[in-house]
Amino acid sequence: MFMITCGRYIRSNLYLLLLIIVQFGPHTVEGVWPLPQAFTSSSERYPVNSQDFYFVYGRQSAAQQGCSVLDTAFKRYFSLIFPNHKSADGVLGFSKRKLFIVETSVDHGDCEGYPNEDSSERYNLSVSAGKATLNAETVWGAVRGLETFSQLVYQDDFGSYFVNKTEIDDFPRFQFRGILLDSSRHFLPVQAILKTLDAMAYSKFNVFHWHIVDDPSFPYQSSTFPDLSSKGAFHPMTHIYTQSDVRRVISYARLWGIRVLPEFDSPGHTKSWGKGQPDLLTPCYRGGTPSGTFGPVNPALPSTYRFMARLFKEVSSVFPDSYVHLGGDEVDFHCWRSNPDVRAFMQKMGFGGDFTKLEAFYIENIVNITSALNKTSIVWQDVFDYHERRTSLSVVEVWREGCYLCEVRRVVKAGLRVILASPWYLDQPGPTHNWARYYTVWPLAFKGSEEQKKLVIGGEVCMWGEYVDATNLTPRLWPRASAVAERLWSDEKQTSSVDKAFPRLQDFRCKLLRRGIQAEPLYVGHCKHEYQGI
Repeated sequence: MFMITCGRYIRSNLYLLLLIIVQFGPHTVEGVWPLPQAFTSSSERYPVNSQDFYFVYGRQSAAQQGCSVLDTAFKRYFSLIFPNHKSADGVLGFSKRKLFIVETSVDHGDCEGYPNEDSSERYNLSVSAGKATLNAETVWGAVRGLETFSQLVYQDDFGSYFVNKTEIDDFPRFQFRGILLDSSRHFLPVQAILKTLDAMAYSKFNVFHWHIVDDPSFPYQSSTFPDLSSKGAFHPMTHIYTQSDVRRVISYARLWGIRVLPEFDSPGHTKSWGKGQPDLLTPCYRGGTPSGTFGPVNPALPSTYRFMARLFKEVSSVFPDSYVHLGGDEVDFHCWRSNPDVRAFMQKMGFGGDFTKLEAFYIENIVNITSALNKTSIVWQDVFDYHERRTSLSVVEVWREGCYLCEVRRVVKAGLRVILASPWYLDQPGPTHNWARYYTVWPLAFKGSEEQKKLVIGGEVCMWGEYVDATNLTPRLWPRASAVAERLWSDEKQTSSVDKAFPRLQDFRCKLLRRGIQAEPLYVGHCKHEYQGI
């Protein structure tokens, strides 16, 4: 009897010893997503717990307490690092608790401004016993570093939190890393947009391209032209973005270091505009008489440009970013061709029968309007393809299929900046396992000089709204968009292997679930903390 009892005692102790080795043995976090430029981590780990964990400003930091961006970030990341910190109290009661401090210092304390195209996002993070030191040039770089630190902290099966000894020096490969949301084809509630901004920050995206209006609806409530939304939105009360809504989105994005890029696409994609603005669209003709239908914006009328000048004056005051997207894609010339007044205007201007010249004339006028408002214009590649006087253009977004890098090469050879979108249209339904096709994109794999390749300022994911609304926006975006995020942030040579990326992306997808982001599964498996939103 004694031997049996003793044997049970030995076996149970062996089991406990094995459990301790498994749980408290060397642990390396699957990694940070997107992968930092320089990242070294060891198995040496340090306990952290919510009761003795503090974010502080470095003594030499240009930003101090009262900095809206970092004060808000500290609160957000405390909750993200310790999602159940109240219930976790006492899990370390058997050991002596130690203080853990994250000391943050920035060189420039621009706490009340907005991120822009030149904002540095570089940061350096060093994690050692009881302390993490985060240094950045700007508050935006510090926010990126805080995201990285939050991903380094992990929890064991007993509920205890740890972080490993780590050194990171990080910066983005491309300055423009965007996500386009289309709120015209389906209205996206503000809350859905804010949740997308959260997820964007977790993947270090920094531009929200708001394709806010299009043919189906005009949800932007203009203070200058209120009829645009009252007559052009799906519903004039429930399916609009008020000025307050827009300010809320911009303010929320700013605190994440995300720019808000508005797009008011014209002269095509403007059917909804015509409902609230008489004489803006071109009347189409059939057999010499008006057919009762309308085509693109009428480029022959002076009133068109007076309207656009007033609208973009408002847009430039509402949206603080220095960029504005003017669209210019997919213009159907049939209606212009049918209209005798438009044809007469073309003869007067010496355009003959070349409607691409008419489109170029229109776009050039809109570019001049926005330039006078100190805005840098972005256009879709169609404008570049049709434009003879390309010197008036600044940034071209390449979106068409086919040899998109051939188009990129043509644009940079003309001395213009490029945003690449062609390989990253995520709106079409597809299995999540096709994330690899978005990952294995090489944006600079074209023949050109180093100076020309520097003109590729980044890329973006496009989530068009034909088949997307708030019910499926999040799972359709994530985690596939995160594959694009790593391509745009990380060193290409370090992130060329899909096989090596897969376990890291799986781990990151689980982090998204715990943060309330309904990201689709990549394959068979499970997350320690499954999605709890249903």
